[in-house]
Order: sequence, then C-alpha cells, then structure tokens
Amino acid sequence: MKPQINVGMIGLGTVGVGTLRVLLENKAEIERKIGSRLEVVRIVDLDTTSERPVKFDKSILTKNANEVLDNPDIDIVVELIGGLHPAKDFILRALKNGKHVVTANKELIAKEGTDILSLADKQGLDFYFEASVGGGIPVIGPLKECLAANKIQEVIGIVNGTTNYILTKMANQGSDFADVLKEAQKAGYAEADPTADVEGFDARYKLAILAAIAFTNRIDVNNIYCEGITKISGNDIAYAREMGYALKLLAIAKRDGQEIQARVHPTLIPIAHPLANVNDVYNGIFVRGDFVGDLMFYGRGAGSLPTGSAVAGDVIDIARNINLDATGRLPCTCFENRRIQDMEEVETSYYIRMLVDDKPKVLANIASIFGEHNVSIATMVQKDHCKGRAEIVIVTHKIKEKNFRNAISLVEGLPVVSKVNNWIRVEE
Repeated sequence: MKPQINVGMIGLGTVGVGTLRVLLENKAEIERKIGSRLEVVRIVDLDTTSERPVKFDKSILTKNANEVLDNPDIDIVVELIGGLHPAKDFILRALKNGKHVVTANKELIAKEGTDILSLADKQGLDFYFEASVGGGIPVIGPLKECLAANKIQEVIGIVNGTTNYILTKMANQGSDFADVLKEAQKAGYAEADPTADVEGFDARYKLAILAAIAFTNRIDVNNIYCEGITKISGNDIAYAREMGYALKLLAIAKRDGQEIQARVHPTLIPIAHPLANVNDVYNGIFVRGDFVGDLMFYGRGAGSLPTGSAVAGDVIDIARNINLDATGRLPCTCFENRRIQDMEEVETSYYIRMLVDDKPKVLANIASIFGEHNVSIATMVQKDHCKGRAEIVIVTHKIKEKNFRNAISLVEGLPVVSKVNNWIRVEE
C-alpha cells in the first residue's frame, strides 16, 4: 500500500474547481476510505492568476502540461479541458508514461474512446470516465460492474439539462421555444451558442457512451440519429399533456434482434413513465435488464460540484486499485459489432399536428393516404378552428419510420391540408 498517491490535474475551469473542492474539503474522509494520503500536487491551466472559489496552494499551478504528464511522481492524471485536441494527446501521453487517467470529456470518449481504451488495456492502466454522462449520477460504473450479469435491453435517458430546463419551462409557462431559450441563456442554463444542446449533439455523445457499455458494442457516434428541440412549440407540449404524455428530449438505445437502435430526438412518453417527471436541469436514465428489470438513475446531470463528485469518485476508485495492485481490471468490453439500425427502419408511434380545411371528407382523405401506407390511427381530435380551418392532432399506432415519412409527405401535398405543423415520435 502506497503511503501517498499523487494526482495531477489538467484544467481548472468549472468542473476542475468542483473536483478540487471535493478532494480538498473531504480530504480526511477520502484518505480513510483509500488507506493512503491523496495529494493534488500539480494543476495545469492557462490562467494561473485568477481567483477561484476554492482555497488551495497556488504554487502548484502551472501553464506547462509537461509538469504533469512527464512527472514520474504523479500516479493519476485528471483531464478536464474538454474537446478533442489537445485533450486526446495529453491522455495518450499520460497512459504511455504509465499514469492512470480520469476524464469527464464526453465528446472525446464518444469519438475517440476506442483508441484510448485500447492503449489503457495494453498498459494495464485504469481509464475512468464516470463524469462524462449524467454529471453526478453514477451510471457508467453500475452498467460496467453491478449490472454485468444482465443483458441490457434498453437505456433511455434525459441526459441534457439545458434542453430539459427549456422543455420544463415551456410546459409550465405555455411559452414557445425561442422565448424560453432567451430566459435560459439569461439564467446561465444555456450557452450563448446553444447549438450543441438544443440540436441534440451533447445527448448524442452521451448516448454513444451509454450504448457502447450497455450493449458491449462499438458505436460510431455518426450513426446515431439526432434531432433537436427547436421545432417544438408550446401547443405541442400542451396537447401532449392533454393526451396523457410528457414531451422530453430522449436519448434512446435498444436491442432490436441482432441490431441496435440508437437515436436522439424529442419524444412523447406516458405521464406514468419514470422519466416523465424528470424536470428542470435534472437528468434521469432508465435502464432495463433481462434479470434485474427496470432501474432508474436520477440526479443533477451537470454543474461544478455534482460533476466534480463523479470525477473525484473515479480518482478514489483508481487509488484503491493502485493499493490493491488491481489496476486494469475494467478493460474495454466493446467486443460486439452489431449494426445500428437505420432510422427509417425503426418502429414507433407518431404524434402529428396539422392545419386543415374545416369541411367534410378532409379526414377521410388523410385516413385514405395513411391506410395505403399501413399507418393506423389510434387517436384523432380537433383542437381549434378559425376562418374555415381546423387544427387536428393525430396519434398513430406503431409503424416503420419509412412508411410514416412517405405517408406524411403525401398528406402535406393534399389541397385540403394547409400545413403539417409538427410531428413527434411517441414511446409507449
């Protein structure tokens, strides 16, 4: 057992500060759990002068990453700068130098994780990334270890706090997307450029990680269908609620025979579903295993301290492994290469909102086209009418996306249909 285990950090931004606070403020408790002293001996950041909301010895700050990566006394490197480069270069170099690595870098894991995990396996080193999905929610560890005896059937998550906050506010205020986005930016819940969040890219990175672990399968993030929330209106959320649904941006991964579904898009889910009441900036991840049944992971999906808690937890796990000479015990398990199903082959139900002429035979014309493409209508209601037009809402039974898209394109061309305002997938 080593008397002291040394940590070097790269990045002292929001998550870096949170991680440092956790490691310093709970230092005594952490060291009792490890059985060794745990010391942060070097921190790399381009800004070495600004004050941070954590008390620490400023002499350990440096702008030179070599002082961490090439330091023979450092056992664990924590990468918290984000992005692909130089983060990947730093991590590979740390591993080549015999150092264990912790990161919260979701984009890097989703896009380059195979290369990094392969090197870690070869070196017999630990590479942990619990904080890359779900902030402070422990989900990667449970999928890798606690649920290892199960064949995971599906993982469905609300994994982006910004979009969940926006959709919650839209539901509570009856507002439209553009207005609530401005509020979210003003409140600090959305970036000045919110593209990665509102277009679903952030959720896609996280789903790639979850699906790879859950299904022991290599996942190309570019093969995950991705659609954001920019087309959602207050009417969609209100009508969904009247029909017994909540509207959420979901990251969905399912086994489907010998293939895998992996998709991110706005989704109507029944009010009774555990994810339906995950609101504001909170995240929730629903997991179904063949033997364990249904599980729900819930908590703060982002933020300095929740994410820092997850990073610190990985550091503690690795420190224990070092003391027990048990590093490298969680190798990459992505040994399958199942195909990710094309979105047009996926079967779901659909919600459609459209503006039509308020006169006889309109519904018959729409139903005729749907029938020709095997689109079966489950529910149809008229919501409003004005100046000779009516807004109708339809929910279908399950149908392949290809058939639905073909049908809806023909419906849009009907003279009696002024506009198909929106359509949204439904998970029953």
